Amino acid sequence: MTQIDVKKVSAKSDLMSFIRFPWEIYHGDPNWVPPLMMDMKTLLNREKNPFFRHSKADYFLAYKEGKIVGRIAAILNNNHNSFHEENVGFFGFFEAIQDQEVTNALLQQVEAWARSHQLDLVRGPMNFSTNDTCGMLVDGYDLPPMIMMTYNPTYYNDLLEQAGYEKAQDLLAYRQFTAQGFNPRLRRIAQSAREIPGLKVRHLNMKKFWDEVRLIQKIYNEAWSKNWGFVPMTDQEIHHLAKELKPVVDARYVYLAEIDGEPAAFALSLPDYNQALIKINGRLLPFGILKLLHYSRKIDALRVMILGVVSRFQSSGLGALLYEMTYDNAAKHGVKYGEFSWILESNKPMNSAAKIMGGEVYKRYRVYEKQL
Repeated sequence: MTQIDVKKVSAKSDLMSFIRFPWEIYHGDPNWVPPLMMDMKTLLNREKNPFFRHSKADYFLAYKEGKIVGRIAAILNNNHNSFHEENVGFFGFFEAIQDQEVTNALLQQVEAWARSHQLDLVRGPMNFSTNDTCGMLVDGYDLPPMIMMTYNPTYYNDLLEQAGYEKAQDLLAYRQFTAQGFNPRLRRIAQSAREIPGLKVRHLNMKKFWDEVRLIQKIYNEAWSKNWGFVPMTDQEIHHLAKELKPVVDARYVYLAEIDGEPAAFALSLPDYNQALIKINGRLLPFGILKLLHYSRKIDALRVMILGVVSRFQSSGLGALLYEMTYDNAAKHGVKYGEFSWILESNKPMNSAAKIMGGEVYKRYRVYEKQL
């Protein structure tokens, strides 16, 4: 048995090794979308990522015969534990060669870290929370992931299960082709919603972007508050995320609904920039930016990333109205298909709505957990 050494990332060079390691795992995989290295540096930076103003994480690399063979992050999300009254730790950014001993060593390091912080459970993958990318792909490996969705080798799930991890929750991705047409039943519901007294639906106003972000934060933190794993976004986190997303937001696919001047619903869809990112291998310079601009013009898919209605209007049909407007606009601009993701497997109303819309589950992601 070859010894596996797991070492905490401390030096800047180790952090770069942590960031670059996935290129070893996915070399030759046509469906892997390399992340932008500059984005990963910001995400993992304790000074720049506002997650670290309330929580903490440590990063680890696994070595076998002197070579890096895996990586993982151990995460304590204080806001999650406070909001859900749980005592859970998380793992994230997991990557490993197909070797059970390597996975066991990485997860045992996280478990020991969690115990040292008096935690009762380890759950993941979360990179860092449900407000970031999360879940492990367990079905739907034949196509690249959409923007801000995860991807991994097929063997990862076996590695986690053999390490004693069990399913906590599945996250579903639905796909719908615009050529299918829009369900007439939903159009009737949408038309009814249009008649709500005091209703105003509009596109995101990019000239008042930061005012709009504050409205969106209010809707988001109220509409999703009862969802499994949800963590309210702090002012700093919503500002940070909005700043990251602003360059890729297309106002044609962002809607805000207000009733009598009060925020009521919000829908955010993003063009699938992964279709362009997959071409530049994680680097914008020196020529990546030119490739990105070139391939961005050819994007033909849309991810319906967020569609939420505040609780007192959730039976009003506003969700159907915002989806109808998104669908019709996407079809008009040549979008061939859309993904609405992710949806909790346990969220029966949203799954029912996705099916009525004409969507079919084509990818499934899993969050695992293990009692300590």
